[in-house]
Amino acid sequence: MIPGLPQKLSQHGLPQRVTVYEVGARDGLQNEEALVPTSAKVEFIERLADAGLWMIEATGFVHPKWVPQLADADELMPLLAQRSFNDHTRFPVLVPNRRGLVRAAAAGVTDIAVFASATETFAAKNLNSTMADSMAEIEATLQQALARGMRARGYVSMCFGDPWEGPVALRKVTDVVARLIEAGCVQVSLGDTIGTATPGHVRTLIDALERRGVARDRLAVHFHDTYGQALANTYAALQAGIATVDSSAGGLGGCPYAESATGNLATEDLVWMLDGLGITTGVDLGKLVDVSGWMARILGRPSPSRAVRALTGRTSADPAPSTTTVNGNG
Repeated sequence: MIPGLPQKLSQHGLPQRVTVYEVGARDGLQNEEALVPTSAKVEFIERLADAGLWMIEATGFVHPKWVPQLADADELMPLLAQRSFNDHTRFPVLVPNRRGLVRAAAAGVTDIAVFASATETFAAKNLNSTMADSMAEIEATLQQALARGMRARGYVSMCFGDPWEGPVALRKVTDVVARLIEAGCVQVSLGDTIGTATPGHVRTLIDALERRGVARDRLAVHFHDTYGQALANTYAALQAGIATVDSSAGGLGGCPYAESATGNLATEDLVWMLDGLGITTGVDLGKLVDVSGWMARILGRPSPSRAVRALTGRTSADPAPSTTTVNGNG
């Protein structure tokens, strides 16, 4: 890294501090063909925390038949509980339904995330359900989670476009988001699942949600970089007062149920921009780049992150270290 870069030049009207909600260990790794060993996942999460990330989505309690990359969730969470982390570090997990919640509770989870769709087609393909039925299950799951004293977050997929239905009406999105807030989610993340959002669309949706009564501090954004718009969309969200941004270390991830979706916004690219804007994140970019370079070697392919490539000078992944191997056969 070059000392003093990026230069820190603050801009009026942006948040002074942004929470980087790291999804690489869950949303990132679940979209990899190879199965990463549990021990490597634990080390990945430990290194992310050491880099200053404190909201790290660790895994998902989903059916292993559909997402085999997360089949070790019951084993992973107790292992994390044995490690030493800062008291404020949190490890939310994705739960699709009440069955997943029971498993998460047994593993000692305190923070969960649920996910809903803004379109019927994606609900059918991803949740094997109608929007109405999936929302009823989400509300029942949230009710049980809150009764257990858990903290819940919501995701809404297809907020900015659907590969089967095309444009998504603002009202569809605001209805789902408002319902998740009413059901007990402390925060809802707006998902650009196939990366078709543009800055004007982002601002328009956030304004529509405010008119619906959803405060901006209850919102987060989750962008994919399919059309190279993720950072531009993030900047638009910051201008609109959003102070939580989802991202994935090294740009890992996508969506296994939407073929046109590419990787998530890379955490390194995000932190480089936020650092340059003088926005506090608490993330050590140098350590984070090292983590993502390490994971790229585990996976045997280069990191998609532009910042990782620029700061390491690498265009291809080095061989995986001999101490950690990827089990591609499950």
